Amino acid sequence: MKMTILMLGGSRRVSMAKLLKESGKRLGYEIDIVAYELETRVPIALEGEVICGKKFSDPDVVDDIARIVKEKDVKIILPFVNSAIEIASLCKERIAGVFVPVADFATTSSMFDKVKAAHLYKEAGFPIPRTYTVIDNEMPAIVKPRKGGSSRGIKIFHDVEDLMLLQDLDKYLIQEYIEHNKEYSVDCYISTEGEILATVPRERLEIMGGEVTRTKTCREEHLIEMSRKVIEHFKLTGPVTIQFLHDLDRDRYLLMEVNPRLGGGVICSIYAGAPIPDYIILESLSQKVTPTTQWASGVLMARYQSEAIFYC
Repeated sequence: MKMTILMLGGSRRVSMAKLLKESGKRLGYEIDIVAYELETRVPIALEGEVICGKKFSDPDVVDDIARIVKEKDVKIILPFVNSAIEIASLCKERIAGVFVPVADFATTSSMFDKVKAAHLYKEAGFPIPRTYTVIDNEMPAIVKPRKGGSSRGIKIFHDVEDLMLLQDLDKYLIQEYIEHNKEYSVDCYISTEGEILATVPRERLEIMGGEVTRTKTCREEHLIEMSRKVIEHFKLTGPVTIQFLHDLDRDRYLLMEVNPRLGGGVICSIYAGAPIPDYIILESLSQKVTPTTQWASGVLMARYQSEAIFYC
């Protein structure tokens, strides 16, 4: 039997496409990958069909995706970049007969805005870096665009006068800069019924352009418990990547981001034993899924560059 999965903004997620295909084969399905991108000559073309679509900011993008779903008989939609998460949640509301494992639009929208998200985290009682405005005059500070990802536009300021030169400050999240730290991501999957099926922490050892290139799974029970509380508070479903920062000077763990989508480093957690592709496919079929805690700590993923060649 065949099953088509539509990837939104997954132009570089070749490994994830392969794992979805392998999972489908184990479960008795031939997985076809269709990718919705702004151009067709992108690496995911190695594993599936690439359709040139609209920008995720286009008011007609959901209707265009609905057209693709009908034409290609799509059964699952998965977002892979922040700007696609809100669109996926709208697809979940408006397109019948397709499985979209994301939270509702209100939740995904708030998580996509870093200023709103930081307010929600603090309001819920989760520890976060001190968040302030320039009038607090506390340096050093790290400044992040309210919307966007892959670490684009992030700047560190040591002087408030330099910070004041930045235009449109209201479009940024300003937080204390913690120099001595360790970064962690926790790859999670939550069933449509709200059951937490997997929580796998991993340390982010090397990052290039906001994308993790070396990461290692670690059984940090404190992060697993914090992730559980975040998931339950925000009623998250589907694949979720939660980012934490360990402040080494003050020995505290801080919540940084909640991304209701598959993270780039989730490949490491899958190889460690978290059957996240299986969960996605089985849930789309309304089949029973069971939680897993039997994943391996100390699994290291190291990324390398590879090329996709197109003859134009």
